[in-house]
Amino acid sequence: MAVPDTVSQSSHRRRAVLASTVGTTIEWYDFFLYNTAASLIFPALFFPKQAAFTGILLSFGTQFVGFAARPVGAAIFGHYGDRIGRKATLIATLLLMGISTTLIGVLPTYAAIGYAAPILLTLLRIGQGVGVGGEWGGSVLLSMEWGKRTRRGLMASWPQLGVPLGLVLSTGIFRLMTDWTGPHFESWGWRIPFLLSIVLVAVGLYVRLRVLESPEFTHVVQTDSVVRRPLLEVVRTEWRTIITSAFVRLGEQAPFYLFTSFVLTYGTKQLGLDRDGLLDDILIAATIGLITVPVFGHLSDRFGRRRVYGTGIVLTAIFAFPYFGLLNTKESALILVAIVLSLVFHDMQYGPQAALIAESFGTNLRYSGAGLGYQLASVIAGGPAPLIATKILQSTGSSTGISWYVIGCCALGFGALLLLPRRSHEPAPAKAASVRS
Repeated sequence: MAVPDTVSQSSHRRRAVLASTVGTTIEWYDFFLYNTAASLIFPALFFPKQAAFTGILLSFGTQFVGFAARPVGAAIFGHYGDRIGRKATLIATLLLMGISTTLIGVLPTYAAIGYAAPILLTLLRIGQGVGVGGEWGGSVLLSMEWGKRTRRGLMASWPQLGVPLGLVLSTGIFRLMTDWTGPHFESWGWRIPFLLSIVLVAVGLYVRLRVLESPEFTHVVQTDSVVRRPLLEVVRTEWRTIITSAFVRLGEQAPFYLFTSFVLTYGTKQLGLDRDGLLDDILIAATIGLITVPVFGHLSDRFGRRRVYGTGIVLTAIFAFPYFGLLNTKESALILVAIVLSLVFHDMQYGPQAALIAESFGTNLRYSGAGLGYQLASVIAGGPAPLIATKILQSTGSSTGISWYVIGCCALGFGALLLLPRRSHEPAPAKAASVRS
């Protein structure tokens, strides 16, 4: 495929950004729907015979398997993304995620089919995890590789908007359904947000089918630099970069799922706060993220990825104790301040993160390497975070241990940032011996 001429470059660039951002928004809408439901209603619907905290732990356990499946998705789709291109794999990930989410919307509960219900729920969550695991790398690369080299931080941050956009949509629709369906929310109202996924997927497919392959991957194909086994090659040659890419996310991803998912459990069960009020606060904070994520991506182009990212890690660590202190006041204004600031400090990392990780790998191994490093963090950070926090709360009855857990994650993340290899941003092939003959 020939790269478009200069006249049409800007048009294709905008289309690539739109396709990436719309797709990631849909993927994260689906993923966050589950997180919210796991905090608020799945314990009663799928684990009703368990004690309160045990049901919550089991619900977060099914949530965790989605995180554990994300590296699998990154490995599978990263391999094909580096072999056949970003566009084709992104269509597949969107379909997988949308179908899995829609099926959750029609899944019978424990009352109807017994233990088969949580088993099927877990399998569908795995499907979600595989889908979102393969999505991130392709979306970020499609946008970043269409952009100018001096603006990669900004270009790669647009698909990152899928997180606040997905959070706004999922939290907003959950909030709307609780008001609209009232006492019927736990019987059938919760299903509507999941069923709406199929409509969003149709929109996403329409947008993605109209986008062209990225010029950098096109260059790899034209120069016969496609790696035959990209996943094996990147693990063999770039394993240190993969590991540090995963650990650098500890200060971002683990706190994020405490700030957006566990906070619902902590607020309603521990503090007796109103569920709808907490959802509204998260909705406001996520809306602010629509501005802060690209702003911090842009700032990373001006001041450097590591400087902006490292600042976000430090501020998150400093805020660990004040965050719960503000929540514990039970004052609505202070709770809003806590939730908003927690996500702003998260966005300082999330804005430049895509370019920071993706630029650490060469173009012909980038989908596999960046995707695998990014998604491995789900196993050590995002997935276990709500489980660990719930166990700490159950054991101690206090948020103190949770704050120390956040600080520990930030310390490890900052150390990984210092160790993350620096690489030239030129899209050079990895090794002549490993490319297709």
